[in-house]
Amino acid sequence: MKKYKGHKAENREQNSRRTFIKKTALAAGLISIIPRRVMGQGFVAPSDKINLGYIGLGKQGGILGERFVSNTNVQIVAGSDVWTAKRDWFKGVIESSYAEKRRVSKYNGVTTYLNYKELLEQEGIDAVVIATPDHWHAIQSIHAMKAGKDVYCEKPMTNTIDDGRKMVDAKEKYERVLQVGSMQRSWDRFRKAHEIVSTGKLGDITKVLVNVGDPYRAYDLPAEPTPEGVDWNLWCGPAPLLSYHNTIAPEVVKSYPAWRDFKETGGGILSDWGTHMFDIAQWCLGMDKTGPVSFIPPKDSKAVRGLRMFYENGIEMVHEDFGRKWAVRFIGTEGTMDVSRGFIETTPTNILVPNSGVPKELFKDQGNHYQNWLDTIKTRKEPICSVETGHRSATICNVANIAYELGRPLEWNPEKEKFKDDAQANKMRKRKRRKY
Repeated sequence: MKKYKGHKAENREQNSRRTFIKKTALAAGLISIIPRRVMGQGFVAPSDKINLGYIGLGKQGGILGERFVSNTNVQIVAGSDVWTAKRDWFKGVIESSYAEKRRVSKYNGVTTYLNYKELLEQEGIDAVVIATPDHWHAIQSIHAMKAGKDVYCEKPMTNTIDDGRKMVDAKEKYERVLQVGSMQRSWDRFRKAHEIVSTGKLGDITKVLVNVGDPYRAYDLPAEPTPEGVDWNLWCGPAPLLSYHNTIAPEVVKSYPAWRDFKETGGGILSDWGTHMFDIAQWCLGMDKTGPVSFIPPKDSKAVRGLRMFYENGIEMVHEDFGRKWAVRFIGTEGTMDVSRGFIETTPTNILVPNSGVPKELFKDQGNHYQNWLDTIKTRKEPICSVETGHRSATICNVANIAYELGRPLEWNPEKEKFKDDAQANKMRKRKRRKY
């Protein structure tokens, strides 16, 4: 629940918020003091809106902008990015969308910042959406929560185990709401998968196959001239100061940048998609607050599939390509189930569709992961994918990467979040942050 600060402190906060809202509304050519009775039914007063700031204005930031721009209970008022071009692009897209939807010739209500810390200083901003590369997630999320903002953090939540636990602790300390962008938990297809496994319709689960991409690799791209318009030192931030290459940080984003592939900035596609698919396995198995206790990598040190993981109850989970692209296969004593974004199928078929007259296409609604976050900002309840859940799913990916890199079996204690009798692996739970 929100921690109340007393009438004086609360009044100061409200006055500051009103001042920010008034300035934003005036900049947009609007009048913030129109009585709601004049505006008619359905009008949301500016003081009742959730004001959003965005940190990271590239491809995913733009996609997440679209998720909120149509919501009348939300106002996107600020954005931050180290690229001048991306700040200008985001501002233009959001303001044009608002102008079109509100049928005004011009909307001027989005302020942009080079440094995200300036955005967080704005007390009128209620919550932030963080869509930066993975190596920034923990620092920016913790700073946002300390500044009194609720957070939507893209997945993977972190690229180190230690950062994930720090985010969990910060959420509790600052009493904030944090939703992780593992939005498959809101999809009807995956909710159906959860219902099938958790109610025992497959019998006892003995094995789970998860196919996602390759583990991380050390950054190895050749240096290119750093273009104008980007603060490259700030882009790297706490990571090592990498040489610039356009594939990891293009000025014009047409596809997802390749920073995801590298240890310094991401976790490989193993982590990028693993925090979707291992997350579904965790959820269906009822393991959201724990994880596997044993990780056994393949004998071939160059292999990018074949890691075996075992839960304490004996269930085996394998990072394996079983021929259905990025997907999860649950193997039980009474049947099997394959699920991905494109399908959900069971053997026998009547596990999924007891009545043959009900089409499988029924299970395709994607829900609204984003509205769920907004709802929990108001109710102060836990969102669909909480910070603890996001941390546990990211931990599987982070431990898996460590196991592939070291090439030896690891025993993991999910309660203590430590490796047993392996000092080198334990050092890899966190990384030294560069001063930038």
